[in-house]
Amino acid sequence: ADTNPITRQIAAQARAAIREADLVLFVVDARAGVTPGDEELAQILREAKKPVLLLANKIDDPSQEALALEFHRLGFGEPFPISGLHGSNTGDLLDEILSLLPGESAHSVAGDEAIRVAILGRPNVGKSSLYNRLVGEERTIVSEVPGTTRDTIDTIIQRGERTFQLVDTAGLR
Repeated sequence: ADTNPITRQIAAQARAAIREADLVLFVVDARAGVTPGDEELAQILREAKKPVLLLANKIDDPSQEALALEFHRLGFGEPFPISGLHGSNTGDLLDEILSLLPGESAHSVAGDEAIRVAILGRPNVGKSSLYNRLVGEERTIVSEVPGTTRDTIDTIIQRGERTFQLVDTAGLR
């Protein structure tokens, strides 16, 4: 519902990530309970018909695991209680992810032969616009607001016989 251009671009990026994903890790705040935003995301994920593992985060004490039970109503099965901050249950989470993804990914993985290209520069010089143009689709959010790109984002592309791994980076100050 937010008409802010950045918010709309974030939503578009999330939808693109869902389309490409073999498994979606849906992270919710167990202490906050089910929020309208959680319900909205759950609807988007149900419509996408992708496998979803529901992670009830911020369960920093094992005695709080019952907080995860409320999230059953989102319809993704047993919520997986974790603490990202303390790492609690993350080993079991990795085991669960591996059990849900027994095969190979349908998506490209850059091998040793890939040519790796990092796009660097000051904030707002057009790094993300260039990245999107090279990739041929809107993979990163572009905005007049400096600091929009905060993490590196990489994509593997094929051009003829060559494989490239392009990396968009945050602006260097």
